[in-house]
Amino acid sequence: MDFPDRRVLQVAISSQVWVHEMTDNKVELKKGLRDVYIDKSESSFIDGKAGKLLYRGYNIDDLAEQSSFEETGYLVIHGSLPTSEELSVFDADLKVSRAIPEGVLEIIRQTKNAHPMDVLRTAVSALAAFDPDTGDDSVEATIRKGVRITAQAPTVVAAHARIREGKDVVAPDRDLSHAGNFLYMLFGERPDPEDVDLIDRDFVLHAEHGLNASAFTARVAASTRADLHAAITAGVAALKGPIHGGAAEGVMKMAAEIGSEDNVESYVKDLRRNGKPVMGFGHPVYKAIDPRSVHLREGARLLSERKGRPQWFAVLEALIKVMEPYARKGVHPNVDFWSGAVYSLLEIPDDLFISIFAIGRIPGWTSQVLEQYAANYLIRPRLLYIGPMDAKYVPIEQRA
Repeated sequence: MDFPDRRVLQVAISSQVWVHEMTDNKVELKKGLRDVYIDKSESSFIDGKAGKLLYRGYNIDDLAEQSSFEETGYLVIHGSLPTSEELSVFDADLKVSRAIPEGVLEIIRQTKNAHPMDVLRTAVSALAAFDPDTGDDSVEATIRKGVRITAQAPTVVAAHARIREGKDVVAPDRDLSHAGNFLYMLFGERPDPEDVDLIDRDFVLHAEHGLNASAFTARVAASTRADLHAAITAGVAALKGPIHGGAAEGVMKMAAEIGSEDNVESYVKDLRRNGKPVMGFGHPVYKAIDPRSVHLREGARLLSERKGRPQWFAVLEALIKVMEPYARKGVHPNVDFWSGAVYSLLEIPDDLFISIFAIGRIPGWTSQVLEQYAANYLIRPRLLYIGPMDAKYVPIEQRA
């Protein structure tokens, strides 16, 4: 590429170090901001090599097996495990906040043909107009808003799912847990306790995960001092992308294409030969097994048997076996591999899978925004310009 006055930007591609001759400054590019630390955090810790995940210091293995989403949500937002009284108050706050305004329901009706993530994004944004704390970004108000959005998101997702199917919206039931109420609003009947336990565990596993794309997006919005609704709207928008939140949906589409465990090996070979990914495998952070993935596997097996669809579990198990050679390269099943199976076996529509991910992640986004507010600075990375310099403006009538 030619530049005026032979002022050039020389590129050392192999080292990703760019030398700007006009200033003689060296700029190291970090594509995707990989391994760049932008701040300190107490929300979560990830050791990708060891396959370890902590929320506020607590191991995900313990939380997945012993905690509930309500307790974990409190932990992520407030920073400590609750006492019985604190958990009771938090749970009551969630339950009393589940209903969404009629104005937001009308927006859902008007956008019923859109993708569920588009509807959720629009609804979260609209909820700001009805929230009494929208203009208050204090810690106390932000926590109150975080609790309300956590409570309202399942109502939005379930209401949209029913509206687009021409069914009546099911009002929240304060006698049910967060997970149980979501399934109740979605299907219109009291859910099986075992199904509730699986969705509750899924919400726990998705509650927080460091500075991933959607959390970073939420923090960028928060760094401008935008309110929590704006930040979470931004997070939902980033999560929609198939590289971030869409893997669970892709897993079951892949399983349906495979059809039988006998077809797995040839299917995987064909994907690899064409340079295509095997959905549900690999993670940008984890080089060991994703610690979240192991906590839905047995539940998925039992669910497949209860639903009379053991062939799906057999296909997924065969996929893991065929992919074993890649495990030595750090390619393991991720959390979406088994969560997608659970959603599908519960007969939840495929395009709702990412929205369920978002429902679980709202406490994490809230925690990230609180941290951003606490030591705020405008997140403003730079781009290295490599285009022409000092180009001469030519009037339009003189342009060829």
